[in-house]
Amino acid sequence: MLDLTVVVPLFNEEESLPELCAWVDRVCQSEGIAYEMVLVDDGSTDGSWDVLKGLSKDNKAITAVQFRRNQGKSEALHVGFARAKGSVVITMDADLQDNPKEIYPLIDELNKGYDVVSGWKKSRKDPFEKKVASKIFNFFVRIFSGLIIHDSNCGIKVFKREVTQMLTLYGGRHRYIPLLAHQKKFSISEIVVD
Repeated sequence: MLDLTVVVPLFNEEESLPELCAWVDRVCQSEGIAYEMVLVDDGSTDGSWDVLKGLSKDNKAITAVQFRRNQGKSEALHVGFARAKGSVVITMDADLQDNPKEIYPLIDELNKGYDVVSGWKKSRKDPFEKKVASKIFNFFVRIFSGLIIHDSNCGIKVFKREVTQMLTLYGGRHRYIPLLAHQKKFSISEIVVD
């Protein structure tokens, strides 16, 4: 049985995909983690699908899924979760903003007894407007849900597989994954990530 499934939704990321897959492979190999990657192409209009076909041919740990048209990140994650075979599932963005070196610390935190561990980009490198919008969004999530985390919408998260099987994602609900898991009584933690 696989230890880990890395689910990566993507849209027009042909340039970053080879580096991302090689980076994940290096990290998992160095930590002795048996893994698979499920990369979901959300209707890319560049050469992402061709790159994915080549990567999955060269590395049997990679599964590529293609949407014919752009359906959104929530739908891509939903399909990735349905394909996941690992007992632990991690989500990452394809644009190399999420560092695969965070995989082991996230899993280590999960092993402390949590069901979900969300990344917290404490030192965001985003434009000012995006930082402010994120702070406002997370403030309201904390106020109205009682879920005390700093960064609900960080792309890198790790889950016990059972959590991903209980989530129904569509129409932008990926922004609320920790909240949705919290509502289903799963335990949530977060750690600072790059």
